[in-house]
Amino acid sequence: MISNMPHIPGTAGQKLARGVGRLLRMMDHAILTEFTPIRGLRVDVISLAPGGDIWIVECKSSRTDFSCDRKWHGYLEWCDRYFWAVDSAFPQELLPVEHGLILADAHGAEILRMPPETRLAGARRSRITRSFARAAAIRLQAGLDPQAFSGAVF
Repeated sequence: MISNMPHIPGTAGQKLARGVGRLLRMMDHAILTEFTPIRGLRVDVISLAPGGDIWIVECKSSRTDFSCDRKWHGYLEWCDRYFWAVDSAFPQELLPVEHGLILADAHGAEILRMPPETRLAGARRSRITRSFARAAAIRLQAGLDPQAFSGAVF
């Protein structure tokens, strides 16, 4: 049985992802955290909107966190909309203005800037949607039967 106890994650990035997840669920999106669209890339938050749109949100907890990230450019080709999520203390002027901006904390979030839509090609959308569904199903089953998944990577 999955617990209904509230869980506040430990790291700053996990707290941002939790708040972003709450916002996106209120918008009727399905959400996964720490999702790998292809080998070598792991996005903080990916969501599937009711109409099938794919959003990726990269959570940045500090100037250093942003400056050290060399992979985020690779995420752009895997979504229809790309966002940065930061807390109120983050220096927002560091972030590229052509992407979306979400202000978040562990309890919620709000969209400050909606990015332009860049539609995925049909084959890529199909691939990422299938990968999303598979990861979600495996994670659900692992939560229901952890012993069956001991040592598994997903």
